[in-house]
Amino acid sequence: MADEDTTIRLIRVEDAEVIAAHRARDRRAYAAWEPAQPDEFYTAAGQRRRIEALLAEHDRGERWPAVILAGREVVGQVTVSTILRGPFRKGFLGYWVASAFDGRGHATRAVSQILTVMTEELGLHRAEAHTRMDNLASQRVLRANGFRPWGVAHAHIFLDGAWHDEVFWERMLDDTPSS
Repeated sequence: MADEDTTIRLIRVEDAEVIAAHRARDRRAYAAWEPAQPDEFYTAAGQRRRIEALLAEHDRGERWPAVILAGREVVGQVTVSTILRGPFRKGFLGYWVASAFDGRGHATRAVSQILTVMTEELGLHRAEAHTRMDNLASQRVLRANGFRPWGVAHAHIFLDGAWHDEVFWERMLDDTPSS
């Protein structure tokens, strides 16, 4: 199977239907990695409302929500949230790829591209992310993009009925990542 081109672009309201389909199909598979959501989250209407809210935050400079594209197909999302300006100049990175597209490098390439947005468009100095201790796939994505672990938060997030520890990750955006 040939690799599809991976690109990112700002999310659009018309992405709601395909995102809802991915999220509904992967609901159980991602329960271990993401907070529980109401049933509406998994519908096109719920996603439209969520995307409208994301775009309003984007307009205020608080978030940069993107979709991940494989060729022309939406296969996931990558978002910079909690954008802090002033002396911090940092943002928090989150991403997911639909399970049907796992293992093809889309997350790694999308994170690389959003780091460029963070540096060149947003003028940020630091990127941060969290992963559960056992989310090795996400940790590989971050390491491939020059992130380094800097600490562990114990019982940091409640997911799938239990508290979980998380690794905190950082990347200085003016650093050249090591190979």
